[in-house]
Amino acid sequence: MENLNRQLLTNGFKFNDDLKIGTKKTLSEKIVQFGEGNFLRAFVDYMFDEINEQGLFEGGITLIQPIPGGDFLRNVLNEQEGLYTLIARGREDGKEVAAKRLITCVNRCINPYVDLDTYNTCAKNPELRFVVSNTTEAGISWKEEDMITDQPQDSFPAKVCNFLYVRFKEFNGDMNKGLVFIPCELIDDNGKTLKKYVLQHAANWKLGDEFINWIENACIFTSTLVDRIVTGYPREEAEALCEQFGYKDNAIDTSEIFHTWVIEGPAELEKELPFPKAGLKVIFTPDVKPYKKRKVRILNGAHTCSVLGAFLAGHNLVGELMADKMFYKYLEDALNNEIIPAIVSPELTLEDLKGFADAVFDRFQNPFIKHKLLDISLNSTSKWEARVLHTINEYYAQKKELPKILTFSFAAYLAFYRGTEIREGALIGKRGDEEYLIKDAPEVLEFYKNAWTGVDVTDKAQIAELVTKVCGNKDFWLGEDLNTELGNFPTVVADHLYNILNNGVVSEVEKVLA
Repeated sequence: MENLNRQLLTNGFKFNDDLKIGTKKTLSEKIVQFGEGNFLRAFVDYMFDEINEQGLFEGGITLIQPIPGGDFLRNVLNEQEGLYTLIARGREDGKEVAAKRLITCVNRCINPYVDLDTYNTCAKNPELRFVVSNTTEAGISWKEEDMITDQPQDSFPAKVCNFLYVRFKEFNGDMNKGLVFIPCELIDDNGKTLKKYVLQHAANWKLGDEFINWIENACIFTSTLVDRIVTGYPREEAEALCEQFGYKDNAIDTSEIFHTWVIEGPAELEKELPFPKAGLKVIFTPDVKPYKKRKVRILNGAHTCSVLGAFLAGHNLVGELMADKMFYKYLEDALNNEIIPAIVSPELTLEDLKGFADAVFDRFQNPFIKHKLLDISLNSTSKWEARVLHTINEYYAQKKELPKILTFSFAAYLAFYRGTEIREGALIGKRGDEEYLIKDAPEVLEFYKNAWTGVDVTDKAQIAELVTKVCGNKDFWLGEDLNTELGNFPTVVADHLYNILNNGVVSEVEKVLA
C-alpha cells in the first residue's frame, strides 16, 4: 500500500469516487495556524480547503506546534506533505450521512522550539494574512515572566507579540502588512482577550508606541464561536479505512457533519474569506453574543437538563438517552416549550432557534459518536448555573410560572450529587449497587458531602431542608437565593427530589411529562 503524499495527486493514482479532493495547485502560504491538532484540522482547515477547491480563495496553511514535545503528529504531517483524510459522519435531516475529503491546503508543520529560524521566517512572508489558533482554553493567558529575549516565548500571547514585532520590523511598520487573528480557543471574547495581552507584552517589553499603534490599527483581532464535535484519529477503524482508501494515512481525522463558525469582526472580512459563498455555515457578525447564547442555552442546556436524570434512569450514552422515547419527548418539550420561548428575540428568531434545535437532535443521535453521560456530568454545578438557570430566570420573568422540565432538572441534579464520601478527588454516588464518580470543584463536592450526610431520604422535611440549604448557596447560583427569587421553586424541587429518591427517576419524569 502506498503512503499518502503529493505524488499521488499527480501520478495517476486512482482515488475512490466518494472521496472529494482539495485543489491540486501549489498554494502560497497565507495562513499561519497555531495548533496542529484534530479540531483545527477538521474544522478550520476543512473550510479553507473547501473555498480553495471552489476557486473562491487561494491560500495554503502553515501549522505551528504551540507547545514543546509531542512531535509525532508534526512528523506524520510533514512526511505526508500536509495531506490527510477527513471523514465527517453523522445525521442530517434525520438521515445518516458521511463525507470523505482529502485535505490539501496544509503545506507543512513547524516546531518553533527546534526550528526557530523557519518559524520567524513565516512572520516575514509578505503574502501572510491570517493567523488561526487553538491553544486550549489555557492558551490565551497572561504570563508576565515571558520576555522578548525568550525564543520562543512560552505563552501564546507572548509568541504572537514577538511574531508581530518580527513582521513589523521586516516591513518597516507598513500598515498594509497587518494580520487578521481568528482565535478558536473556547473562552469568551477570545480575540479581545488575546489583543489585550499582546498589547500588554508590547508595553512591558518597551517595543515602542509605533509598534503598539501598528497592532491597534493594522491588525484585526476577531472573536469567535466554534461548534463541531471532532472525534479525531479513528484508532480502531484506521487499518480498515486505509484499505478502503488504497493508501496509508497516519493522520486521518474524523468529526461530525455539523459545523458552525461565528466570527465577530468587520463586515469586509467576508469578502476576504468567502466561506458562506461556498455553502459553509460561517456567520460574520458585529456581535457573537447572541450566537453564543443560542449554543449555550439550546445545545449545552439540552445536555445539562437531561443527562443527570437519564444516567440515574440507567442510561450511559447520549445515544441511549435519545433512543428512549420518554427522554426524547423530555428533550423535545424542554427545547420547544421552555428553552426556545425564553430566549427568542429579534436577534434569535423562532425560525432560527427551531432550526438549530432540530440540528441538535440530529447531533445527539449521531451513531458514530459515543458520548458518555458521565463525561458530560463533569462540573455540572457551574454548567447548570450557566446553561439552565439563566433560562429559568427569563422564562419565569416572562410567564410568572416555573418551566416544568427545567425545574425538574434541578432535582435530578441534586439526586445525582447525592454522596457522603469523597475519594481520590471525587464524590461517590450510587446508582443501585453501582458506584459512580461525581467530579466538580473541591468546594462543591465538600458542600454536597456535608449537605447529604445524615439525610433520611424517606423524610420529606429533611429533603426540604436540604433543598433550602442548596438553593440558598448564592456562590453557586449567580449570586441569587433561589429560595426567594423564583416563587415556589424550592417546594417544587423538594417534591421532585423526594419522589426521585423514593419512587425512581422514571416515574417522576413520566409525571412531569403528563
